Amino acid sequence: MAGLDAETFRKILRLEVSRKFADEAVGGGMDRFLQHWAEDLPALWGGKPPNGSYDRLSKAKRKAWVEGWLERLERAADIRSAVGATGRSPLQDRGGPTTPKKHPHAVAEPRTEPSTRPVPSGLGLDSPVSRLRGVDVKLSAKLKRIGISTIRDLLFLMPRRHNDFATTAKISELVPGVEQTVIATVWEARETSLSRTLKAAEAVLSDETGNIRAVWFRQPYLARMLKPNSRVAVSGKVDIFKGQRQFNSPEFEILDRGDVSIHTGRLVPVYPSTEGLTPRRIRGIVWQALEEWAHLLEDPLPEDVRRRVKLPQLHASLRQAHYPSDMASFESARKRLAFDELFMMQLVLLTRRKSWQEQADGVSVAPPPEMLGGFFGSLPFPLTKAQERCAAEVMSDMRNAAPPMNRLLQGDVGSGKTVVALAALLAAAACGFQGSIMAPTEVLAEQHFATVTKLLGGLALSEEGDNLISVEMDGFPRPITVGLMTGSVKTSTKRTLRKKAAEGSLDILVGTHAIIQQGVDLPNLALAVVDEQHRFGVMQRAALRQKGEISPHLIALSATPIPRTLALTLYGDLDVSTLDELPPGRQEIMTRRVPEERRDGAYGFVRKEVMNGRQAFVVCPLIEESEAVEARAATAEYERLATEVFPDLRVGLLHGKMSSRQKEQVMSKFRDGETDILVSTAVVEVGIDVPNATVMLVEAAHRFGVAQLHQFRGRVGRGEHKSYCLLLADVSTADANQRLAAVERIHDGFRLAEVDLEIRGPGDAFGTRQSGLPDLRVARPSDRDLLQSARTEAARLLEEDPGLEAPDHAILASAAARFMEAVGADPS
Repeated sequence: MAGLDAETFRKILRLEVSRKFADEAVGGGMDRFLQHWAEDLPALWGGKPPNGSYDRLSKAKRKAWVEGWLERLERAADIRSAVGATGRSPLQDRGGPTTPKKHPHAVAEPRTEPSTRPVPSGLGLDSPVSRLRGVDVKLSAKLKRIGISTIRDLLFLMPRRHNDFATTAKISELVPGVEQTVIATVWEARETSLSRTLKAAEAVLSDETGNIRAVWFRQPYLARMLKPNSRVAVSGKVDIFKGQRQFNSPEFEILDRGDVSIHTGRLVPVYPSTEGLTPRRIRGIVWQALEEWAHLLEDPLPEDVRRRVKLPQLHASLRQAHYPSDMASFESARKRLAFDELFMMQLVLLTRRKSWQEQADGVSVAPPPEMLGGFFGSLPFPLTKAQERCAAEVMSDMRNAAPPMNRLLQGDVGSGKTVVALAALLAAAACGFQGSIMAPTEVLAEQHFATVTKLLGGLALSEEGDNLISVEMDGFPRPITVGLMTGSVKTSTKRTLRKKAAEGSLDILVGTHAIIQQGVDLPNLALAVVDEQHRFGVMQRAALRQKGEISPHLIALSATPIPRTLALTLYGDLDVSTLDELPPGRQEIMTRRVPEERRDGAYGFVRKEVMNGRQAFVVCPLIEESEAVEARAATAEYERLATEVFPDLRVGLLHGKMSSRQKEQVMSKFRDGETDILVSTAVVEVGIDVPNATVMLVEAAHRFGVAQLHQFRGRVGRGEHKSYCLLLADVSTADANQRLAAVERIHDGFRLAEVDLEIRGPGDAFGTRQSGLPDLRVARPSDRDLLQSARTEAARLLEEDPGLEAPDHAILASAAARFMEAVGADPS
């Protein structure tokens, strides 16, 4: 096939002009055309072919691109004509370079294709980031603080946002407060001292329309880089200082070097940073990885999946995610990378679910119907329809020996999860098996034990000793025993509990996750109930299997309502039961934000409620004062309230550093009405039930998340009296205002959870770190449709190739293995 000649290419460029630079002159677009004829292009140019992705340019920049290279083609033809037989150009004879004239506003675009710079032998994307040029041990340590250990990590370090520096203007046209770029000449640059301790670099920039001053604070060394008469691109917002326009610490690039622009003149990425790692430095490192290492990246997504979901190619998406042509291109790229994350997560979750179902040998738990009827009849309240439905789902699962139940029981504050869980535990005990309730903290374990004791109060109840109760149930040959084991339990009591557990005479053991560690033997464990407050991970689930000869049924409790789509992400290997109905009598709690200047009014309202015989909570985010966090600490607030604000009232203090006995004494006094106001840290989030408490006052409310504020609010409104939640916020950001407004406006936990997903960002908003899955770097909680597509495609793929053993899935299998390694556990 004949090569590309100059005239043909000139016609293509002219056709592009006639079609108004719509990238329609050649099939597949200009970028594909240039790539195809890459070997022929240098001869047409008389030098190196042009850099840049035509597809990513704006219409104005495409026009400049086409016109510039038409001019260059003409010049190259003239040069070839002048060379004749000597083979030397007139410019070479004069010692000058053959350089095209630059468009006055052109800023270089990055290449579509990565550099062909050879990668050192034996290295790959999982090599340490220190293998990059200029990355030493100190810089590696700084990168590690933001989660970057390997070159692959760096490629997938997603920008937090992009600064829009694509708008170029003349100096006379610069508008204060708007992000824009100016191409200018450095008139002069010097170091300057703005104060005794503050040094800066100062430059005067000029173009044909005027001059402007630029100052870089605490970076005096930049003055040495900005040589007089050098051409620079400067991007940022212009401020007004002493009546004059001025750039303050803008991004800049020296254009005379001919480097690709990565800091100015375009949408510029802003990455997560840390002390000693400037945004400019990290951009340079990421760019180096993109240019020199990204070509090693293999696309793990099967082509048929990519086509069905209509996603762009991985390489193009990765570059557009870092340096997008526009925000629409960025969103398309982000969608592709987010799908990859969610797809990989669903492969892991569905594989784990299948493994659990196929490998685990469970046990059938089928108690006499009258047993459950007797327990439910002993309760001082009727079950809600939601409780009846969820209890039926749990009992149905437990009747099947294989696979063992693996179920999430979620519900709003006060929806009655513990009643359903306790019924299942009693069913296991009635069939001669053991059960356990695990919580992430001692306080919550103690509260679970107190709740179980209260719920069993309608049956014949007796104490056998410290942390041990027995229950007489009709038709049972012996009492059912329930014990509490935490780290602060006396050694003698622990010894007794361990002995009974090992013998099988302890039916239900309540405690922290430590009860599944060494030293506690539950040989007949048939049901484990796990407080999902801090997510029950893969490793703990594996440890459960090793407790006995059978794999126990599992119920994971979540006090935070989770929309179904998000539940598929967090708990894709669990079935979900939802308590979406509150018991009769639960009332809506009036919630109000209180500005700092109305603090005294809030205190007056608390006093009024106490004078009417009610009680109040005051929640603080810290235990002790901290200079780093401007929040009212519980200990200091307790002293202030007790001595200055409410000296005539009974004020108590509760926090996590107290001993278990101290905490129980404080909570008992508050429950019994011997304390008027309880000052507490977040330990009151769940578990404390005081029907007489009608006010929840939250200090520094902006420091808590939506779910936590909703949990605090749920501590009041449990009795017959009207209840209130007051949210005090000393300072507030736009994000905090959104969160507080949502809690103030919405009282249904599931609706609030949906709104919360719209407010929160990517990554740990999913809670993946605590659920035994890696953080999501790109996917957002709002990507619900994408998540459903990822789950559907993952299920389809595993149906066709469960072990990912097909040759076409080799790259995907490797990626899944890396993902599994990040999880830190075997999928089973």
